[in-house]
Amino acid sequence: MKNSTKYIIGVMSGTSLDGIDITYVKITNTNNYNFEILNATTISYNNEWKLALKNGFYLSGEELTKLDADYGLFLGETIQKFINENNISTINFIASHGHTIYHNPKKKYTLQIGNGPSITSITGIKTICDFRTQDISLGGQGAPLVPIGDELLFSKYDYCLNLGGFSNISMSENNQRIAYDICPVNIVLNHYVTSLNIEYDDKGTIASTGLIHEDLLNELNSLSFYNKVKPKSLGYEFIVEIIFPIIDNYKLDIKDILRTFVEHIAIQITRKVDSNESKTILITGGGAFNTFLMNRIQWYTKTKLIVPNNTIINYKEALVFAFLGYLKDEGKNNCLKSVTGASKNHSSGIIFTAS
Repeated sequence: MKNSTKYIIGVMSGTSLDGIDITYVKITNTNNYNFEILNATTISYNNEWKLALKNGFYLSGEELTKLDADYGLFLGETIQKFINENNISTINFIASHGHTIYHNPKKKYTLQIGNGPSITSITGIKTICDFRTQDISLGGQGAPLVPIGDELLFSKYDYCLNLGGFSNISMSENNQRIAYDICPVNIVLNHYVTSLNIEYDDKGTIASTGLIHEDLLNELNSLSFYNKVKPKSLGYEFIVEIIFPIIDNYKLDIKDILRTFVEHIAIQITRKVDSNESKTILITGGGAFNTFLMNRIQWYTKTKLIVPNNTIINYKEALVFAFLGYLKDEGKNNCLKSVTGASKNHSSGIIFTAS
């Protein structure tokens, strides 16, 4: 019988390019799954890596292959440094999401770079990665993957909402976990403040000074994606091909773009939840620190917004990818067809064993 207690390093890089989230977690399974985050850190990208990952979408096949290899080596070195600095000695495996370059389930492909064998070769530790490809092969969206963690680790909340590069939500409906992407968040907000020589709008302060442009808001809210039936997911393609052209067409001041887009986010999110003061939403991801955005979401709904401690806000996704690795290592399902639309529940991920 396999040991039900595992010590795992979970690694996540989000589309908002905040950096690499690394967690060292202990996960146990007795009657229920329990977790403890023992160490956690975020390694910010330097400007060179930010530019390389942002431009990965536009690279040739050979250039992208090189980026995949380079990024895998970078991940391996970064993880090894984390292990050394925290004097970590007990590790069952590493579970790494990688960094998404493409995600187009409609055309049956997705790509997360960060070469798994490179991580294993540098650290000497078994590595589990590539959690999305199998789901798309089975007809699913390949996303979101976090809801299995919501179901088994955070079930006391009515909704789990992540505010990262994109917003996604999960909930239990008819005794099944369902989840889907709602709309872009930080990937758009951060893009526009770069022209102000800052990385993000701290607490939404700049957005709060802007004016809502009603025509832009209406055009964004009328996008066909928002009326599509679930399961559904978003990728960078949606931003480049649809969102940026719409916003740029209006030629607005940055503060008005931010103000309008924050309102758009709040409207789209609150359309997906019951306005019920007896229900709760657990909110994680960088957007949880955007005070103005949080206020706008709360303005539209009576449902209680629960903001956990900073460790959970910042590292929930990295924790859950450690948990996805835990389930894969146990041979248990970690992708739910009710969430992704795949033909069946399945255990996803590729395991690279250390030599």
